[in-house]
Amino acid sequence: MQQWYKEDLAYIHDVGFGDWAIASAPGILKILAEAQLQNGLIIDLGCGSGLSARAFVNAGYRVLGIDLSEEMLKIAQKRVPEADFRLGSIFDVELPSCHAVTAIGECFNYLFDDRNNRPRRLQLFDQIYQAVIPGGIFIFDVVEPGQVEPETTTQSFLEGEDWTVLVEKFEDRKREILTRRIITFRQVGDVYRREEEVHTQQLYDAEAIASELRQIGFQVCVSHHYGEYELPKARAALVARKG
Repeated sequence: MQQWYKEDLAYIHDVGFGDWAIASAPGILKILAEAQLQNGLIIDLGCGSGLSARAFVNAGYRVLGIDLSEEMLKIAQKRVPEADFRLGSIFDVELPSCHAVTAIGECFNYLFDDRNNRPRRLQLFDQIYQAVIPGGIFIFDVVEPGQVEPETTTQSFLEGEDWTVLVEKFEDRKREILTRRIITFRQVGDVYRREEEVHTQQLYDAEAIASELRQIGFQVCVSHHYGEYELPKARAALVARKG
């Protein structure tokens, strides 16, 4: 399988784009506390560089993190040595019994694994339902259509002390596919190193995903917030509880 979030993009994503995970953590922890799910295991799918895992462990939870990026996991292991991190696809992981499953940051949209289709997604949702304890919670977010205007390509850049990232986005509304072309420049010694990755995402209707979860047996709430943190444009959060 092709490598994603290689060394430089993993570094830039961690230092420059960690606000999503950091800002969402208090709201997620509040949801877990209100459900009286404390001191148990959280399985963090698409755990990235461990920013959510750090917050979960600090709150007293055990964490099992899964991610496809070896470079992201190197950062996560240094940040949260108390957690258990495993390299691999979310579609391969065996889920132990747990209090909660999280997938923060558009995990299910990414088409890094060509098995990411509706039948396999439903199978994974069912595995999650079987894994969480009664009253357990599955929390995640998805990208919906509408992030980019139809037939429009957007370009943006962001820079830090030793890096610059350029992002080009195009949304195919007919296929409901979002394509992000990401070019990074990272200073290494006296020179800047250039890398490029192209990420594609399947766009979802959050209410349709909620309907799938309800058919499995979850009680589902769709919102655009994690607590006080409002998600960016064309994103939705789903909180699914096993009744």
